Amino acid sequence: MVIHNANNFRTEFHPKPSHLQMGFDTQLLTIGSCFSENIGAKLQSGKIPVLVNPLGTVYNPISIFKLLSNDPLDDDKFVEVGGLWYHLDFHSQFSGRDKKTLETVLKLKLKELSDYLNQAQIVFITLGTSYVYEWAENGSVVANCHKISQKKFTKRLLSLEEMKGAFEQLKTKLIQLNPSLQFVFTVSPVRHIKDGIVENQLSKSLLRVLCHELTQDSQVSYFPAYEMMMDDLRDYRFYKTDMIHPSEMAEEYIWEKFQQTYFSDQTKKVLKEWGKIKAALAHRPFNIESENHQKFLREQVKKLDVFSEYFDIEEERVFLQNQLI
Repeated sequence: MVIHNANNFRTEFHPKPSHLQMGFDTQLLTIGSCFSENIGAKLQSGKIPVLVNPLGTVYNPISIFKLLSNDPLDDDKFVEVGGLWYHLDFHSQFSGRDKKTLETVLKLKLKELSDYLNQAQIVFITLGTSYVYEWAENGSVVANCHKISQKKFTKRLLSLEEMKGAFEQLKTKLIQLNPSLQFVFTVSPVRHIKDGIVENQLSKSLLRVLCHELTQDSQVSYFPAYEMMMDDLRDYRFYKTDMIHPSEMAEEYIWEKFQQTYFSDQTKKVLKEWGKIKAALAHRPFNIESENHQKFLREQVKKLDVFSEYFDIEEERVFLQNQLI
């Protein structure tokens, strides 16, 4: 639903509630660009079970789908750069002093992801770009160039057909293991202007068409974060100073729309009250031993009990009790 408010000089967008409802017993995975980390962190803060970008940020759909498929590691994609080993299908946060160590770490992370996917209910995938870099040695798409010379890579635009084909192969594989698994796609609102303004729009347009075509399947849906940023918050005051990433205000706005889309009224109410507890826990007094602060802590311990029926509060309870005298 679109609402035009002439007094605010903007067009506000209200997404329809989704048939998918997320709660405190919903097991989610977020994967893809940095926007998936942002949403994942907010889900974690709200005590909703989620595995957030376990293999680091990945921007293009081919690389994301490959990681989710848990395919065997390509041996020819291990590279040594500056005395450290990396793999071209993984984020640079994964490195090793030797190839064998890195290989062991990556296999463990892939096993963790695969095990989680067997139990997950929703996979939230954020696509960043349809531009990819191909490794000159074998022509395969990479997720990260690890600051290797660009002469070693060829940059190109993915076609709609190959992106659709890669997802269909992934979905077939995952559904065999977890038949009820649902996929939620979104296009990252982060601007990839290093590709160029025109090129960024072309790239995002392809991703948006891809999402539209994939949602013809009942197990695939779309969350319009990109549209919220481009058409609802279409002003540079909603960007960080780099004019590329959404500001904290924009992230909070999109998070509110996310809640309207996927959370019941009761879940939203609990999250709102839990936010007050989180703010109280973050409070740092000048004198922790003062009578007023000790009274404040005891009140928070009592309030925690209300949330125990929704999620585990043991960590917060221990934190408060350790401050009580």
